[in-house]
Amino acid sequence: MTSLNRREMLRLGACGATAAIISTAASSSVLPSLLAPTTPDPLAPLPAQPQVLTPSAPGGIDPQLFARAKAALDQHSIYARDTIGIVDFSKPSSEPRFHLVDLASGQVDSHRVAHGRGSDPAHSGYLERFSNDFGSYATSNGAYTTGDYYDGKYGLSMKVRGLDWSNNNAESRAIVIHNAWYAEDDMIPLHGMLGRSEGCFAMSRKSQFEVMRKLAGGRMIYADKLA
Repeated sequence: MTSLNRREMLRLGACGATAAIISTAASSSVLPSLLAPTTPDPLAPLPAQPQVLTPSAPGGIDPQLFARAKAALDQHSIYARDTIGIVDFSKPSSEPRFHLVDLASGQVDSHRVAHGRGSDPAHSGYLERFSNDFGSYATSNGAYTTGDYYDGKYGLSMKVRGLDWSNNNAESRAIVIHNAWYAEDDMIPLHGMLGRSEGCFAMSRKSQFEVMRKLAGGRMIYADKLA
């Protein structure tokens, strides 16, 4: 074997040894991360949580009315979207028709609520028509957001703001959430219906505080009648 061949073999052997060292070092840095658990990075973002799907229609609420309320929630870009109020004025005042809906769980709490005397001139217990006009003393339909608390004729009350053309006079008409003696539950066994408001969401004192507590802070109320 010539000295040239010997030098070439030594060079190739050295290269092979170096490659083996590099390969071993690379393996030692990769394998532990694959075989052994690593400490989580406290600054790493949390994994995305599965989206909570709102039921197509929570129990006791008409699916078409619920769909309208959900559409209004998106249309008006309501920020607080955990709980909404849905008022089904297709039902008589003797029935719980003001629904508090938890959109994450689908839980519904329902309360009786009066309608305006201008919406039910004969006092049948059923809402016959809506109106947004001043002096109509009628209930208005559409989407509302809750406003500030204030101390009024019926004690602690809550302002609401109409968001649609059908109820945009609500603030000027002083349409609010309040309690009233004629909207207490004991009106049902006596008269078979609640009394009438002047267009406000009047309800029992117990219901009023529950509704205000859950809907405060600019949450939405959607009121309508399907038939």
